[in-house]
This record gives sequence, structure tokens and C-alpha cells, in this order.
Amino acid sequence: MSRAPSRRGRRIAATLVLLFIVLPVVEIYLLVQLGQEIGAGWTLLIVLAGCAVGFWLVRHQGRRAWQALRQQIETGEMPARELTDRALVLVGGLFLIMPGLISDVLALALILPPSRALFRRLLMPYAAGQVVTRPRPGPTVVRGEVIDDEPEEG
Repeated sequence: MSRAPSRRGRRIAATLVLLFIVLPVVEIYLLVQLGQEIGAGWTLLIVLAGCAVGFWLVRHQGRRAWQALRQQIETGEMPARELTDRALVLVGGLFLIMPGLISDVLALALILPPSRALFRRLLMPYAAGQVVTRPRPGPTVVRGEVIDDEPEEG
């Protein structure tokens, strides 16, 4: 028996369709239009330059986010902000893999600290709502009697 997809499942499916089908089609269209306006060589140079700058930023900002995460863990604090930053830099890096202008702009927005802070503020309430907190169970007490089978010496 199959269940109907939940609202959340439909939202995730729509997002995936948008990311993996619609976005690449729009990206190709924009690259063709740009290539017709400024030439294929300049378009390729823009895409490659965006990739190079993006990879440098991912490496640099990823290192900074990693250091902040380690520092939070060493001090014993919950590294929620640092984990979110790491995730945003990672997603930005994934967008850099996709050739295109929209994905490069989105990647830079996720990687650069000022715009990443905006995404973090938008993401944190959602992430906090996804965390399920359960009360810790108390210690289990089993009432009984200890029986010593060993004979006493002496």
C-alpha cells in the first residue's frame, strides 16, 4: 500500500526538479545569449574566471569555517552557527560545479560572509524546527535482592 507524498516531500521534489532540470536549462539559455552578445571566447573566460574565484573562495572560507567549528568544539559550546556556515559553504561549492551564471552568483552569495549571514538567518529557524528534542530517560531502577553464591571464607 503506497502513501501519498507529504507536503514536505512534494516541496523537496519540486526543489530538486527546479535545481536539476529547470536551472540548467535557464543556465544554458543565458550562456548562449551571453555568447551571442560578447562572443564565445569571452563567455567561456567569464565562466572559467567565476569558477577560479569561486574555488578560491570556497577553500578560503571553508578553512575559516572549519577553524571556527574546531574552536567552538574545543570550548565545549554548541557550534550551530559554525555548522550552518560549513553547510552553506559546501552547498555554495556544489553550485560552483554547475557551469553557468545563476549558479555562480548563488554560489558566491552562499560563500561570501556577509551574504552567507543572511542565508544563515533564514536557515537557522528552519533547522531549529527540524531538531527533535526528546527528554532523557531517568536511570532505570530494578528492585531486587543480591544473592551471593560464593561461600564466605573464614
